[in-house]
Amino acid sequence: MESKLIVSPYPDGYVIVRRGRDGGVRIGSALYAQLRDAPTDAMVPTWLVEAASQGLGVDVTGRTVGNAVMVRPETPYGYARASYELNLGCNFDCEHCYLGEKRFEGLKWPDRERLLNTIAESGVLWLQLTGGEPLIDSLFAETHAYAWDLGMMIQLSSNGSTLYQSKVLDLLTERPPYRLTLSIYGGTEESYDAMTRRRGSFKKFMRGLAAAHEAGLNLRLNIVVSNRNDHEIPLMREIARQHGAEAFEYTQISPTFQGSGDVLPSQSRQVMRTRTPYTGCNAGITHYHADPHGLASICKIGRQNQVDLIVEGTAGLSRLVGFADAQLTRHGGCSGCGLQKTCGTCMPLVTLYRQAQAPLERYCQH
Repeated sequence: MESKLIVSPYPDGYVIVRRGRDGGVRIGSALYAQLRDAPTDAMVPTWLVEAASQGLGVDVTGRTVGNAVMVRPETPYGYARASYELNLGCNFDCEHCYLGEKRFEGLKWPDRERLLNTIAESGVLWLQLTGGEPLIDSLFAETHAYAWDLGMMIQLSSNGSTLYQSKVLDLLTERPPYRLTLSIYGGTEESYDAMTRRRGSFKKFMRGLAAAHEAGLNLRLNIVVSNRNDHEIPLMREIARQHGAEAFEYTQISPTFQGSGDVLPSQSRQVMRTRTPYTGCNAGITHYHADPHGLASICKIGRQNQVDLIVEGTAGLSRLVGFADAQLTRHGGCSGCGLQKTCGTCMPLVTLYRQAQAPLERYCQH
């Protein structure tokens, strides 16, 4: 299908984005109103032709507004980003996984459709679809297509093991995510399969990665480092380079979001880094997270308080700000700490480390 530019409200203004591509072009309220109020058969204005060409690399010359642009309505909510776990089920059994027990549970379509509408109505432009492994969710295709058609820019987080399947590639090339983020767990079959605890997983990953690269999807590799693969970091970087993908290294193993420390022994001490000072974030204010049951929390880590979006809809999101104030404030042994300004661990993550009875060296500057 011929892709439209998305014109959307955004915190502190408005933005124009292009499907399948990161980044965007900011515009003012007058230009947003011009596109919002333009007849669908009006020709794309000259300023948009120039902005699309120079800032987004796309030619909309000679197209009508209705054909070239999708204008998203303004919303009283200030959310720009959200993440949605379709299902915690996964075809891997990674020993480091923060999800803990990975059950195949998720919303049926009527409730899932309601959830996606609620997310769009809250103003979310950038939506991460994740899991578990989202590509094996029974309603993944419908979910991705519906969210895409609502005018949300999709980031898809996957282990890549099924990307070579034609039905998956056809969907993602027809409705491209702005970023396809794949986790890599080793540079060789031996280390990768050991970490995922699934024989043949490395071969499936490499096959899926090659297929996505050949299809021209915008790739990013998350290099997940553990004590099994820390010696293969250069190999994983090279795999990313060969496939034209950005690479980001994740060296800290966190407890499960239920507070279990069973995954912590997979931490590689050789690559543990001092986190940059935590100076606060906008969790619950400009972004939020929805779990497989439609329960919204301030982020993936801070799930102590949740809002049932299936029952409450967008109105329930107003409570997230209060949850954020309560969860992000230093408390317990951290409340009087003189090193708060140099600490790199946010309070929700500190809470999980405490529940997991993790060694202080894992999360505390002391």
